[in-house]
Amino acid sequence: EVQLQASGGGSVQAGGTLRLSCAASGFGFDDFAIGWFRQAPGMRREVVSYTSRRDGTEYYADSVKGRFAMSSDSAKNTMYLQMKSLKPEDTAFYYCAAGRVAHRLRYGVADYWGKGTQVTVSS
Repeated sequence: EVQLQASGGGSVQAGGTLRLSCAASGFGFDDFAIGWFRQAPGMRREVVSYTSRRDGTEYYADSVKGRFAMSSDSAKNTMYLQMKSLKPEDTAFYYCAAGRVAHRLRYGVADYWGKGTQVTVSS
């Protein structure tokens, strides 16, 4: 059974740092692109970033470029999203997803969606 679980969210002040984790089971990271998404109340879901170990693809939304960084631990089948210099506008529910075609993640097309974690940034 394929499962994705995001964790590591919390409440921080503007300028703070958080690291989200996306633990995957039931498939290998090398076979899928992994993406991070977020959705704020009343807003549409947006892609934050995604990466594919298979072809080296890496994408960051302009709003997070330079502040967020992805990394992974293959032994743990876990993807991380390091978030620094957080802003109140980063407040959202964050979740991860896996897709067989990396660039489709940019448009919100994924094969598996995981449960998310809340990130709240106060000013």
